[in-house]
Amino acid sequence: MGSDPQYAKWPALPLAQHVFTITNPYATRPAQQAAVKSLQDGISENKMAPLYKYLAHPTEGILNSSGETTSASAPAKPAGQKPSAAGMVASKTAGANLPWDEAVYNKLKAENDKELEEFQKEEDESVEQAGETEIMAAKGKRADFFAKIGDKDKAIAAYEDVFEKTGILGTKIDLVLAIIRMGLFYGDKALVKKHVARAKTLVDSGGDWDRRNRLKAYEGLHLLTVRSYNLAAPLLLDSLSTFTSYELCTYSNLVVYSVLAGSVSLKRVDFKSKVVDAPEIKAILGADGDDKLLALTGAISAGPGAEDAEMRDASKDTVSPTAATKATMAVNLTMLGTQTDHPEAEMAVDFSPLAQLVNSLYNGHYKLFFQALALVEEQFLTQDRYLHEHKGWFIREMRLRAYQQLLQSYRVVGLESMANDFGVTVDFLDRDLAKFIAGGRIPCTIDRVTGKGVIETNRPDDKNKQYQDVVKQGDQLITKLQKYGQAVRLRGSERA
Repeated sequence: MGSDPQYAKWPALPLAQHVFTITNPYATRPAQQAAVKSLQDGISENKMAPLYKYLAHPTEGILNSSGETTSASAPAKPAGQKPSAAGMVASKTAGANLPWDEAVYNKLKAENDKELEEFQKEEDESVEQAGETEIMAAKGKRADFFAKIGDKDKAIAAYEDVFEKTGILGTKIDLVLAIIRMGLFYGDKALVKKHVARAKTLVDSGGDWDRRNRLKAYEGLHLLTVRSYNLAAPLLLDSLSTFTSYELCTYSNLVVYSVLAGSVSLKRVDFKSKVVDAPEIKAILGADGDDKLLALTGAISAGPGAEDAEMRDASKDTVSPTAATKATMAVNLTMLGTQTDHPEAEMAVDFSPLAQLVNSLYNGHYKLFFQALALVEEQFLTQDRYLHEHKGWFIREMRLRAYQQLLQSYRVVGLESMANDFGVTVDFLDRDLAKFIAGGRIPCTIDRVTGKGVIETNRPDDKNKQYQDVVKQGDQLITKLQKYGQAVRLRGSERA
């Protein structure tokens, strides 16, 4: 198994979701006000002076568009450029303001400086009196502190410093994962992409089972943010049975991400086995009471990942979770030891729209499917910072998937009949299908010249397509051979 994960507590990613909620036009006013309160509490509790300035400063903050302040000495906010915050906020205007208080900021900054002095003192004493292990521990504390207070640049630099001076592979992987979380916190996709690739290289060089599985969740979440749902789906679904990355997201969120990614990208056979019939997903979407709570605590685990040889060895050391009580809260418990203190209590989530989406799509109940898709957009896609950016694309692709699923079973379909099946008007279906047909996504034609309209599918001829591909590739090969022959003859004449 290797050593327990290190540097796995900070930054506090739920705070980034609160920032998103404040600027989310789809969030309710009470939700935005609650997000401001939670954000203020987090900033105060963790003494996050750099993050407070980044968000609420009258001239530099990304949230306080009105320049609201409770300090008379604070300067008025001139018009000017704001720091890039595309990855953190949902819109340019905040639904609720985070007030700026110069006195509060100065107090937080003074406390930060005091703690940094203590870390420096500890490091100096370690250099003089202790060994390399104590020095690295002191440097690690300072790096974690920068991540805790939300100072992105200094945290990454400190983690890199520790990375360069440590030789333990597990610790190196943990440091890179901490940098990935800093990138996720601030929505820096380029940074996350770079360090996910870096972490994969380290894991492939001999990473232990636990870190290899944690990286699956990290990579899957990153791929979700860049709209690579087809690549994210297998990673996220595989993480369900072995999930321990509670510093990244809650188990409920992982279920949502897995189901959505699988629904939009998997073929029907895989969709059936990995989503519709998956034990972990059925325990969440199709069960109540004890089964659902057991799934949230990680007690229900099945599929290929659960039968991994290393998992069987590690399971000897795991502790069975205690029975959960029926309540509106579910506590995440890890099956494997982690360094995080205690996973946070997880609010109950209404998964019924998600369950209806999955079942209606697979069973071909398209009217219910469209209704569920609207509810999923309202309750999940518009409210989550990782899903919000691509919600329009997701809705469009899910409609396309339903259209394709119905049309592939028929040669000719009446437009009115299909509209009734989906619970939409004929004009809407005509316009929606026309976009996909024009883009080459659905091989069919619509005839509305006579009668009420008919959709005729043009099934692709696989044999003809293969023949055309062979001819095309053969032409390319002949061209390359001709160029190669000319180059050989030219060199031969030069030798003569």
